[in-house]
Amino acid sequence: MAYRYSDLEDAIVDAVRRGTEGKRVGVACSGGLDSGLVSALSTRYADSVHLYTCGTTGAFDVAMAEDLSRRLGLPWTHVRISKSNIEDLVRGIIGATGITDPFTVSYELQLYSVCKEAEEDVIVSGQGSDEYFMGCAKFVGQSQEAYEALRDASVQRLLEVSVPCELSIAEHFGKTLVYPYMDPEVVSRISDLDPEDLRPRDMDSRKAVLRDIAEHLGYPELAQRKKKSSQYGSGTTDLVRAMARARGMRYNEYIASFCDELSSDIPSCGRGSVINARVDSVLKAEAERIISECGSDPSDAIARFYRRIVRDGNLRSVDGSRERSSRSFPPAAGDFLRVTIMSTPGGSEPVLQIEVPLRSPDDCRISVMHPRSCEALDSDVFRRT
Repeated sequence: MAYRYSDLEDAIVDAVRRGTEGKRVGVACSGGLDSGLVSALSTRYADSVHLYTCGTTGAFDVAMAEDLSRRLGLPWTHVRISKSNIEDLVRGIIGATGITDPFTVSYELQLYSVCKEAEEDVIVSGQGSDEYFMGCAKFVGQSQEAYEALRDASVQRLLEVSVPCELSIAEHFGKTLVYPYMDPEVVSRISDLDPEDLRPRDMDSRKAVLRDIAEHLGYPELAQRKKKSSQYGSGTTDLVRAMARARGMRYNEYIASFCDELSSDIPSCGRGSVINARVDSVLKAEAERIISECGSDPSDAIARFYRRIVRDGNLRSVDGSRERSSRSFPPAAGDFLRVTIMSTPGGSEPVLQIEVPLRSPDDCRISVMHPRSCEALDSDVFRRT
């Protein structure tokens, strides 16, 4: 009887082969299933394989990776992070990538440290497994709608934030990254699966498909390996929090202080302040999707939100309790009229959207002609944002 995941299994193996064959490779290894499987497969094709693990002394990932290196018979290097070097590493990753988001810094600092330490030019990564094989705890116990929103948002962040950051790190150190789990053929094969095979029923069934494949490939010990998120398993987050507390700062403020330090040529009023807030993860994912589709980003959206609160002196304009139209609030200089032009008068297909700044409180009417019908459009009917 044919193995039900044979096509996906073959795609993963081939992705590793193409990325490592005949090369000396390093593996960014946390000791879990993802990096463990690509480590084991790399030994089939690479000239040499060396494991590197970033973490504090006694960190979970360090212990797991050292154990894995013994089981696979591979050389291993502990890339230590500590109070003595963490600040230089944070400065380094911000300078190399331009990333200032504290969350991204927290989980990409490990790859930065590994690339800085590794002698090999090729670094194999298990990145993408959590997003494509549903390895995150947030996927468990969600409604179908919430699960799909979180899944899509995770992949979007992976491709639009994490990967660009990692490619910048690799370029900075002259490395080539190999991503077997994000190989186009692997992703295509994943999309062919029954979605219910991927969706975790509980914490123990996360990445069930990848665990099944690891066991079928002859690595049952890898299929059972546990893992924490890199920022926690490596001890990075705990270390940074301790350093922040010593300075009387929150985690985000501490990271932001390095951004300010490295951006001394930018006026402080233009650098922005860090906002600490907790938001429902599903709401956050859906809001960020809409913000992205509108061509903006969360920082800009929050700044707009704050400006409106300051302008109105209350929360009525954003609490959703009443319809907000162009007549809801007195216009102010600096506000915008957002105009959407439809494919036909009264139609539902938008062909153009523009924002027109108001030069004064009285400047709240504009003249727009429809591009095909030449019918004049009255700005009074448009919602003001």
